[in-house]
Amino acid sequence: MTKKVLDVGQCNLDHGNISNLLKREFDAEVQRAHSFDEATKMASDTPYDLILINRILDADGTAGMAVLHELKNQPATNAFPVMIVSNFQDAQDEAVKSGAESGFGKSELDSDSTRERLAQFLG
Repeated sequence: MTKKVLDVGQCNLDHGNISNLLKREFDAEVQRAHSFDEATKMASDTPYDLILINRILDADGTAGMAVLHELKNQPATNAFPVMIVSNFQDAQDEAVKSGAESGFGKSELDSDSTRERLAQFLG
């Protein structure tokens, strides 16, 4: 069964790179949300195997943590695994404290550790 991933707030280049990795390594279907409202609506309507949220949403500058908090506070979405996409360790630490899984940064996209983290949910 094909795994579904929601990619939230990435610019076109990063979304393409993330999508290519997820499709190539895990044969995952990747859907895209640009904004807080779009992400929360899509997550409420569709069960995802993993949700990836940019630290700062590209389209409008919304903090990715706001999306994370909303998803973790809603009964329909609080069980979905979520990762913050950020190179900053403090952002990763804050996300994990708020209920996210340990994520990865864009600079680590092609690393073995990122593939291992993703494989927990998509492998």
